[in-house]
Order: sequence, then structure tokens, then C-alpha cells
Amino acid sequence: MDIRFEKREHLKEKPDQKNLGFGKYMTDYMFVMDWDREKEWHDARIVPHEPMLLDPACVALHYAQETFEGMKAYRTKEGKIQLFRPEMNAKRMIKSNERLCMPPVPVDMFVEAVEELVKVEKDWVPSEPETSLYIRPFMFATESSLGVHMASSYKFVVICTPVGAYYAEGVNPVRILVEDELVRAVKGGTGFTKCGGNYAASILGQVKAEKQGCTQVLWLDGVERKYVEEVGTMNIMFKIAGEIYTAPIEGTVLPGVTRDSIIHILKDWGYKVNETRLSVDDLMKAGHDGTLEEAFGTGTAAVISPVGEFVYKDDKVTVNDFKTGELTQKLYDYLTGIQWGSVEDKYHWTAEVC
Repeated sequence: MDIRFEKREHLKEKPDQKNLGFGKYMTDYMFVMDWDREKEWHDARIVPHEPMLLDPACVALHYAQETFEGMKAYRTKEGKIQLFRPEMNAKRMIKSNERLCMPPVPVDMFVEAVEELVKVEKDWVPSEPETSLYIRPFMFATESSLGVHMASSYKFVVICTPVGAYYAEGVNPVRILVEDELVRAVKGGTGFTKCGGNYAASILGQVKAEKQGCTQVLWLDGVERKYVEEVGTMNIMFKIAGEIYTAPIEGTVLPGVTRDSIIHILKDWGYKVNETRLSVDDLMKAGHDGTLEEAFGTGTAAVISPVGEFVYKDDKVTVNDFKTGELTQKLYDYLTGIQWGSVEDKYHWTAEVC
């Protein structure tokens, strides 16, 4: 892929790596590529990160033809920079685009765009412990017209931001509200895609959770409001009586890259992983009778986030005395060890960029 480079006149001052937060500071450059029916993908370029000019009739602003991904670049202790399973993000975006009637970004183009931008922005990849460069590929319809239809033009963009921990709690337990009124997804919908509309519709649940002192929402299935599915920004897993339970990928749950990685690791460690429907009643019962030993969310942003308490209607259960579980911590240390290069990557998941 021929990528044009436009140099920035003045580079930004880099933030304090010890106080990065999440998503606050954008790097100097972004990758941009255009698609239309005549030329398909063309004009790949790395240009200064700056505001984009959009027509007020831009289709994405009205009908939400938009998808995105989330991934990270990690600096190893030797100073090398590597990605984690980038092809999985590329393939997932193709599935998301297919559902929203958007053209696919071929896997090789997606990965090359990310790699080339990271090479340009290598000085932005932080070296402090628990930090990384968060990468946000996204795509949206650019055609200017009103009326619901498949747009005739699109932009694929990649931006980056150096980040610390996603949650202020870090790798410490969070309190989760089980949402039993609002729903996130139903089969046949867009629940398995990574599109902005899914997240916009989840904000009300997030606001409700925060008002009750909770960090996140646990969504139930959209039909019976009975079976646990996923947390607002993460897939979720439960260790009950020594076995692992997590919602199956059946069209309503995001097929997480971290989820898939953790399942591989757990099976290699000898755990039985049940990808099956778990009712909220059985979850709360396990919490009360002591068989719910650990619970944790999995996702690129937070990696692994232990759950210390579930709040459901007038009931509450505390998990592992509101402490990070032994398995949760072991998984976090092992997976981040692979990502940061301190643990052997026997799965060949990492890809060195520079």
C-alpha cells in the first residue's frame, strides 16, 4: 500500500507518563484513507491529527453508519514496540462493516495502516509500567445526503492516544449494577458489532449505575432479561465452583479479542470453560452460597478488571471479600506479560512493529 506522508510543522509536547489517564492526549498524526464506488480504497495517507471538515448532511451524523476498533501498542523492556493479535481486530471490523452495509477494509490494509502509523508515532508509546499506546481505527460514511441508504463514500481513520489504566480503580475490584430494565442487544441486531450506536444506547445504563455508586453495568439478554451477557465495556467471566462461565457468542455479545485470549489460556491451564447462558438468579445464588469464587471483565481497554460486588434489584453479593481473586491476578499478570514482552509468547499473538 502506497502511503503518503504529510509532515507536521510543530510536534506536540508529550504528557507526563505517570498521569496519562485514558484517551485524554492525542498523538501528532493520524492515518486516513478514502473509499468510493469508483476508486474503492485510495489516497492512503498519514497526516497531522487535526479536525476534519464534514458536511452537515454527512450520512454518518444522521444514520450512524460507523464502526470502530480498539487495540494497543506496547513497549517492551528492551524498547521494542509490538501489537497484540491485530488481525483479529481487522477481521472483527470486517464483520461489523458487513452488518452495517459498509465496505470491508482488507486485513492486510488494516494491519499495515496501524503498523505504519505506530512506526511514525513510536516516541508516543509510553514506557512506564501499565501504560501503552491505545489505537482507535474507525470508519464512517462521508456521503452528503439525507435519506436512509447505503452510503457511496467512506473514510477509514486511525488515531492514537497514550494511556494508563482505563478505570480509576486500576486492577482493583469494581462494583457492577445488573440492569434489568434497559437492554443492550437482541439476536439479529448489532450486538456483535463494534459500532457507536451500541455504546450510545448503553450510556443511560451507565449513568444509572454511577448514581448507585457502581462503575459499570452488567447487561442481561434482551428477550427474557434473565441471562447475563456482557458489561458495558467488557466481556465478563465467572469462576463458579472451580469452573469458568461466560456468555456464548450468538450474535448479542461482542467477540472480544481479550475474551478469546483468556479462554485459550484458561483451557491450557486445565480449567473447564463453559460458554453457556447463565441466569442472573443462578449468579446471585452462587454469590450467596459461596460458590461464586471470582468474577472479572475482559477487554482491550481494561485488560482484566476484577468484580467485587454485583447489585441486582434489592440484592447484593460480594465476590471474594471485594478483593482481586488469585486466578484473576494470575491471568492479568500472564496476559499483560505477553503483551509487554516479559512472558514468552508461546501463542505467537504479538507482532513486532519496530
